[in-house]
Order: sequence, then C-alpha cells, then structure tokens
Amino acid sequence: MSEATSEQIPLTEFSRKQRRVLGVLLEKAFTVPDQYPMTLKAITTGCNQKNNRDPVSNYTEDDVLDTLQQLQKIGFIGCLHTESGRTERYRHYMRHKTKLTEPQLAIITELLLRGRQQLGELRTRASRMVAIDSQEALRTALQGLLELDIIQSNGSLDRRGIDVDHNLYATGENHDQMTMLADEPDEPAPVARAAVASPVYQQPRSAPDSGSSERVTALESQLRDLKDELNSVRSEFRDLLDKFEDLRRQLGG
Repeated sequence: MSEATSEQIPLTEFSRKQRRVLGVLLEKAFTVPDQYPMTLKAITTGCNQKNNRDPVSNYTEDDVLDTLQQLQKIGFIGCLHTESGRTERYRHYMRHKTKLTEPQLAIITELLLRGRQQLGELRTRASRMVAIDSQEALRTALQGLLELDIIQSNGSLDRRGIDVDHNLYATGENHDQMTMLADEPDEPAPVARAAVASPVYQQPRSAPDSGSSERVTALESQLRDLKDELNSVRSEFRDLLDKFEDLRRQLGG
C-alpha cells in the first residue's frame, strides 16, 4: 500500500471528468467513510448518480479508470491494493497535497460536483460533510479560497444574492463566465425644501447616534443571512425532490 508524501501540489485546472471523479472521492470520504477507499464500480456509480450532480453524467468504467490514472499521475489520487489482490481501491490525497481546511475542502467538493451556487445553498450542501455553523464562517472559508484563486465570485462576499464557483476549469473550456454584479445604486439625495417667507423654528438636529447606526448594520446583516437561509431551504427541498424521483423510478413508479 503506497502512502502519499506531504509535498504540496498547486490546484490549477481539471477536465470535466477529473473534476467529477475527484469530487466523488472527496464527497464519499466525508459522507460514507465506511465505504472508502472506493472501488472503480462505486466511483462510476457516484459519478453518474442523479442527485447532487450538475450536469448529470453517463461515464463508463473505462472513462473513470482513465481519469483516475490521470489524477494518479498528478498526485491527487492513490490506488490501494487489497490483501486478496482482486479489487483495487482508490482514495484522494487532497488533505496531504493541499493546505485547505476541512470546510474549504467541503466547499470545493460541492463546487466540483455542482458548479456555480449561491451562498445559502452552498452552505447547506457543504454542511452535509463538515459543520459550517454560520454564513460568516462560510464567508471566512470562501475568502481564503478567493485569495488562493481557487474560487471566483460575481461580487463581494458581503453582498446578498451573489454566486460563487470554482476557478479550476480547463483552458478553453466552454462554461458560464462569472459576470460581476453592478454596484447597487446610491440612495437618492433628499430634495431640498423651498424657502418659506416667514421664519420657522426648527429643532436642532442631533448628531447621528453611532449605536443606532451599528444596530441598522447588524439588522441588514441578519436580513442577508435570512435570505441566504431561505435559499438554502429551497435548495434542500429541490434535493429532496430529486431523491424522491430517483427512488420512485427505482421502485418502478
């Protein structure tokens, strides 16, 4: 059984099949560790499953084996030989070959398997693998990935409604390009009142209350988080529908 060295390998770009195979190995290592490392057949099934995949693929075992060998040459995949010698099993070395945290690995896994997502749905899906307790924790993990140029976004992570995607597409690959969202327009300036003929006493305006300003900022942040949570609930509901449809087809409904 070969062991991975601790030598770091930069994450640059992967083909579609490489992203899917690597994503499946990452996902299953997180979610079903008792079935990991994985056989070629299990990896192929994981690549072609209907839920939590976009786009849905139809790879053969030969496709997957060729892709595993490519990733093995790079150093991200290891092949383990069982004592019986009958079935080879495969594992990823992302924990050894990168310095990514567990939440960052879970985020990358979801982006490799499903591509572009909003923050709320991304947090829901990544939390299946590693606990991400808040939107702020998600943004912290994403910020580190942005600084490494592993992911991209179409706006500041503090803005509501933004999307993020991985930045590991192969050169020349046809995919949806991230378009930066336009800045939100500033509040319109108040219209000045016309001067009146007779003097009117006006109460002097007090200085802005810094405490009130902080409360408004906190409320705006909570509103953004609530909207992200709503998006994640919708995403989870769609995933449940996908699983129900898969189950119904398996039962011949």
